[in-house]
Amino acid sequence: MLLITGTIRLPADRLERARPAMQRMILASRAEPGCLHYSYAQDVLDAGLIHVSEAWSDRAALEAHFKSAHIAEWRESWAELGISDRKLTLYETDGGAPT
Repeated sequence: MLLITGTIRLPADRLERARPAMQRMILASRAEPGCLHYSYAQDVLDAGLIHVSEAWSDRAALEAHFKSAHIAEWRESWAELGISDRKLTLYETDGGAPT
């Protein structure tokens, strides 16, 4: 399993304008084969900070995600929405065990 976690930043006053694009990205990603989890969350203390959390079954699923039309559309919207400071980290895991 692959886990991706991190943040992106956008001007807080553009969050409402960005919400539909983020919703489209989340819904399309969740529908992809191999997507186990995909979400964005606004930081409680920093309105312009969005936390990204993803889980993918394997590298092939993630590579297909990177080639999808919806990720291209999402990336094309970044300049208009003011999205910057993308800081994501990929982790490989065995899936873990329940705690």
